[in-house]
Amino acid sequence: MSGIMGKNSTATEHSSPEPNSHMSMSLPQDLTASPLIAAARRQPVPHTPVWFMRQAGRSLPEYREVRIGVDMLDSCMRPDLVTEITLQPVRRHKVDAAILYSDIVLPLRAIGVDLDIRPGVGPVIAEPIRSAADVSQLPSMDPAQVDFIDQAVRQLVAELGNTPLIGFAGAPFTLASYLIEGGPSRNHEKTKAFMHSQPDAWHDLLQRLSQISSTFLRVQIDAGVSAVQLFDSWAGALSVADYERLVRPHSAAIFGAIGDRVPKIHFGLGTALLLPSMAGAGADVIGVDWRTPLDHASAQVGPAYAVQGNLDPALLFADWEVIETEIRRIVAEGQRAPGHIFNLGHGVLPNTDPDVLTRVVALVHEVSAAS
Repeated sequence: MSGIMGKNSTATEHSSPEPNSHMSMSLPQDLTASPLIAAARRQPVPHTPVWFMRQAGRSLPEYREVRIGVDMLDSCMRPDLVTEITLQPVRRHKVDAAILYSDIVLPLRAIGVDLDIRPGVGPVIAEPIRSAADVSQLPSMDPAQVDFIDQAVRQLVAELGNTPLIGFAGAPFTLASYLIEGGPSRNHEKTKAFMHSQPDAWHDLLQRLSQISSTFLRVQIDAGVSAVQLFDSWAGALSVADYERLVRPHSAAIFGAIGDRVPKIHFGLGTALLLPSMAGAGADVIGVDWRTPLDHASAQVGPAYAVQGNLDPALLFADWEVIETEIRRIVAEGQRAPGHIFNLGHGVLPNTDPDVLTRVVALVHEVSAAS
């Protein structure tokens, strides 16, 4: 796998993840009163807080305008553009939180992996991982390699005031799948073959990815994000046994490394059977896609966790009466959980009408405040 690292890579040598050395830190007083932070901590809220996965991006005309002539990953490495794009949905939709404009594969690019995001395809790896020797070439992350994220977060915190900023990273399994498959995969056949046929190399790979993601999250937390989300987008492809034995320990290592300084959200797609196992990884909030009712999900994970979700993003293309009915149902289900953050069951689809998203936020606030 001689081509996994870019020619100009300055990545440091691999080392084992280090325990989080930061002292526990409270959020500023003005953010502890945020509905999103309160809901994540299972505390009373004036209304159900709302944000959307992929709220910053392709559905907004102002986003498309500022991205003209700028590559996706390049835009994620420019603090000025990250700041502007992150703020756009907050201005337009009046959501209860911003989420940092970035991508889960950005840390891999930052440490020197030769990858690109191709329109209509997604992340593409020039030289996929195939062996233990390939894994040994994947270096650890130094915080200095993502200093542009530190700058962007600090700028955003200053601009957002009392609105929380959510940081995020990719979970080890999902990042490993991209690295092994060479890009998005429907069946993850190369990944599953690797994890079972080369278990030592698999655990080495996920340990390295755990270090990368935990470092990426700590940079964001140090710079001032108020919450973080770990995306394990493809975990739903796994059996419960495989997840618990081969994946969860590495996601748990990330949550352990970042500690309890901010609320932690854990999300995966198609993970109805994995929700209790994912809860055991150490987050405070469990993201739920549209396939599982929120009250059922809450019963599965227990009273120690808030839930997040879970309007089907495809329903945003339906008549408003349909959307309103679904919103009222989801808000009611969420109110039966110890804490609820309204979101979609996955990301905003590119052709979504942004005016519909604005109406969703207003209705969630109205319905939940009156309940």
